[in-house]
Amino acid sequence: MKIIVEPRYEEVSKSAARIIAREIISKTDPVLGLPTGDTPKRTYELLVEYYRDGLVDFSSVTTFNLDEYYPISKDDPKSFARYMEDRLFTQVNLARDSINFPDSTIAENEIEQYCEKYERKISEAGGIDLLILGIGQNGHIGFNEPGVNFGTRTRLVDLRKETLEANFENPAEAPKRALTMGIKSIMRARKLLLLANGKRKSTPIKKSLTGPITTDWPASVLQLHPDLTVILDEDASRELEDQRGGSAGN
Repeated sequence: MKIIVEPRYEEVSKSAARIIAREIISKTDPVLGLPTGDTPKRTYELLVEYYRDGLVDFSSVTTFNLDEYYPISKDDPKSFARYMEDRLFTQVNLARDSINFPDSTIAENEIEQYCEKYERKISEAGGIDLLILGIGQNGHIGFNEPGVNFGTRTRLVDLRKETLEANFENPAEAPKRALTMGIKSIMRARKLLLLANGKRKSTPIKKSLTGPITTDWPASVLQLHPDLTVILDEDASRELEDQRGGSAGN
């Protein structure tokens, strides 16, 4: 595990964008696992800037997104599909058939077969080279909520009340379920990059990186990954003691 502490969110985003860009540049056909949420917004902006400046070419990149609410229209402003379209997919030269996204419009009786197909597509792509993660207040990664079996793969899950309250202004009107990569799916990625910023993430980060490995705190399983990089701002790292590394540099 490598932990990088940066002064502020902007530096966290720059460090993350550099790592992702290096992964794209260093491989012939890179495969990325992508998150949504507030934390990676600036990282995506920087990657778009790299592309526009001619520094990064996305034409050979394949992407798999971590999760999506169920059910929800792809055009719904609250959907992760819309988030990714607006912030990355339509801003760079990603081939449309190289973008893989959990389809939250499929019929419920087709979900199990669909999730198996999603896993199969990851395998056919050669596996995920670099998967980027955020972390929830209750320790979820993707939408793997507390109590998850560590052997799970892509599937339909129920969302906790605290997750809906954190993500929606009106939780009562929010989708109560989601499609998500499972813990096993996440842990099979060759490299993991965990991003967190802000004081409210300091306790989740400490429990994830230094606490016991338990299904009650899903992110704790990341301690077992052989190639995990964590990038935090100072606020998110405040409860860590002797875990700090240096700045990411160039």
